[in-house]
Amino acid sequence: MAVAVAAETGVYHALPALLLAPIIAAGIVVPVIVYALSDSFRAYIEAIGLRPLTAFHIWRIGAALLFFWYGTHNLLPEIFVQDAGWGDLIAGFLALGVLLLPESGNRYLAFHLFGFADFVVAVGTGLTFFLLHDPRMASIQTLPLALVVLYGVGISGASHIMAFDLLRRRSGIEPKANCATAKA
Repeated sequence: MAVAVAAETGVYHALPALLLAPIIAAGIVVPVIVYALSDSFRAYIEAIGLRPLTAFHIWRIGAALLFFWYGTHNLLPEIFVQDAGWGDLIAGFLALGVLLLPESGNRYLAFHLFGFADFVVAVGTGLTFFLLHDPRMASIQTLPLALVVLYGVGISGASHIMAFDLLRRRSGIEPKANCATAKA
């Protein structure tokens, strides 16, 4: 709700465009830190499970269609539309496909690897166009795109990281101790 209010009232337009990058990053980092530090939140995410964490990403189909619409009206850079739009469309349909397949950790891993790679490409491309001061990137400061970029991106990125941890814990693989811990 805060993202919608900030977009509608012009808060994002009042900020220097490059400040949007730390806001987007905080949308990823804050939930991941809470996940790492809070046993109860981690237990909550584990109770949700991989299936719903993956199903959540079906929303990316709608995000892709929105990117395509903005692109056809020259309201976003073409390369950003290609990278973010097609990646989200594929990720959304892959999430849907994963839900229709028989249960397997490998299908979740494959989806989250692709989804996270798409996420990195889309965020990197968007940041590049912000750094280039492309005026068409101002579209993400308004509704409905602000909900995709300033809300959905953070939750999607964080959910991929949490899914990787769930998959790691299910496989019984423990992270290796660093050298300082190993010597102690």
